Amino acid sequence: MTQPTRIRLTGHMDVPEDRCAAVADALPAHIALTRAEPGCLAFDVTEDAARTGRYLVSELFASQADFDAHQTRAAASLWAKVTAGIPRHYTIDEVPA
Repeated sequence: MTQPTRIRLTGHMDVPEDRCAAVADALPAHIALTRAEPGCLAFDVTEDAARTGRYLVSELFASQADFDAHQTRAAASLWAKVTAGIPRHYTIDEVPA
């Protein structure tokens, strides 16, 4: 029997100064929508106190399917438009459930 795994994403994105206000404005809705998704176990995006414009990202989803559904929804969201072209530095891992 295969052991169930969860999907964890960690990392950061560095937002250019001229886009910080728009990202900050769009972030609360993005967090709320993501936390309401089926299979979202944890979702946090916080400003790095030590580096202006850096947002630390931590996500945990119950399954690959839940993570994939999140990626699909987020790609079609206002968040995707507001953050388009901003490089993400993420690591995605499978972790034991």
